[in-house]
Amino acid sequence: MSANQLSGMSRGQAAAIRNAIIALCFIAMIFVFQPFTLSLYSIGMVLVVVGGLAFNLVPLCEPGRPLRSVVTAGLWVIAILLIVFALAIGSAVLYGVYLEAQQNG
Repeated sequence: MSANQLSGMSRGQAAAIRNAIIALCFIAMIFVFQPFTLSLYSIGMVLVVVGGLAFNLVPLCEPGRPLRSVVTAGLWVIAILLIVFALAIGSAVLYGVYLEAQQNG
């Protein structure tokens, strides 16, 4: 093995990851705008969110960069999504408590 192969992703690996993310976004858009079934629309909406989050990794898909950095960035994106999700659910619960107190009080 040459030193270039040990230093990070090859040009083909980086292009494959980048193209997979772009293909995911493209498929999501097809599912959202298809006129046939609501289940494909629902799947498309989920894929839009996943593809949007995954698109943050495209700048990291360059030859020579370690795959570990792409995985680490992906884990950070997922962690931030979970934190925002928890804050949103918590806010909704607290708003429900507030409305219930206003109705009873």
